[in-house]
Amino acid sequence: MVTVSHRGYIKRVPLSTYRAQRRGGKGRAGMSTREEDVVTQIFIASTHTPVLFFSSRGMVYRMKVWRLPAATPQSLGKALVNLLPLTEGESITSILPLPEEEKSWGSLELMFATRSGSVRRNSLADFENINRNGKIAMKLEEGERIVRVAICTPSDNVLLTTAGGRCIRFPVEEVRLFKGRDSTGVRGIRLEAGDEVISMAILRHVEATAGERAAYIKQALAVRRSQGAEADAAIEPAADLEVEETEEAVDLSPERYAELGAREQFVLTVSERGFGKRSSSYEYRISGRGGKGITAMIVNERNGRLVASFPVEESDQIMLVTDGGKLIRCPVDDVRIAGRNVQGVRIFRTDEDEIVVSVERISEDGNGEANGGNGTAETEPEPNV
Repeated sequence: MVTVSHRGYIKRVPLSTYRAQRRGGKGRAGMSTREEDVVTQIFIASTHTPVLFFSSRGMVYRMKVWRLPAATPQSLGKALVNLLPLTEGESITSILPLPEEEKSWGSLELMFATRSGSVRRNSLADFENINRNGKIAMKLEEGERIVRVAICTPSDNVLLTTAGGRCIRFPVEEVRLFKGRDSTGVRGIRLEAGDEVISMAILRHVEATAGERAAYIKQALAVRRSQGAEADAAIEPAADLEVEETEEAVDLSPERYAELGAREQFVLTVSERGFGKRSSSYEYRISGRGGKGITAMIVNERNGRLVASFPVEESDQIMLVTDGGKLIRCPVDDVRIAGRNVQGVRIFRTDEDEIVVSVERISEDGNGEANGGNGTAETEPEPNV
């Protein structure tokens, strides 16, 4: 597990250090932080994984995980300014682990998303050769920053989610493939005043009508209830899903139900107060790029604003980190499946003056356990970033 703090400290810790807990617990310390510092990001990778670091200045740097400082959960880590050639005032805003096999990079693409709702698509091959001084990744306006950079293919869909509880899903191909790396991109979602994009997820595209999707969700709910799964009335399909198109309700054949079930994904959405839920990807209708979107999750005083939204598998586990450095790890199947426009359940019981700042998925088939490095990182001087 690689942990990054707001003031630019980074470290890697063997994933086995953290035992799984049930949801609703108090967690344990994930990283020691200095005064006014907070944990902002975590990700899981192997020691041989190449990692791209995208900066606030629109630059990109590259390094393998084994070059990052090995440390314990209680240690501070090492300042990124001592690992990367960052200039004064420059900080890392997005970190992307890449496939270890570089031969596969030519068939993959990168999707960029910014805080103001802009998106851009590039070939991953544009970022193969990065020297120690880095290279320009994206041209950013004053006050802009990169929210996330993700690997995608032309057949995928993009899901943008905002802190104010809105989201939009559109095909990757609605964003043209940019040849250069110094452009600002195009509009992905139209934001309300005071809102901002907090996450971008890549979803598989599935050809299904609104009637088929509504019928599948209702039938899947009945199956879960018959099996004794935790359910709630609010899990019913969202109203805008049912009236999205002027279609009559359909009866799914067993074959079509099985086909849709095999391609279904679940999107985990988490708020800053530690509440979350899983919703079927079929509830997120596909629309045109640049609209205002639909409801992703109820945002109110109880939940707070949203901090993360991404697809998960039932066998996965998730890690939540607060701005106080506390961390909890729990199984995804502890989080109830519910509709888009509901509040969710408590995953992390945060203190009154504490909020969740980062959520990470841990897959069953790849622990991302860091090899070697059991020592404690040396104390570094305060980074000049």
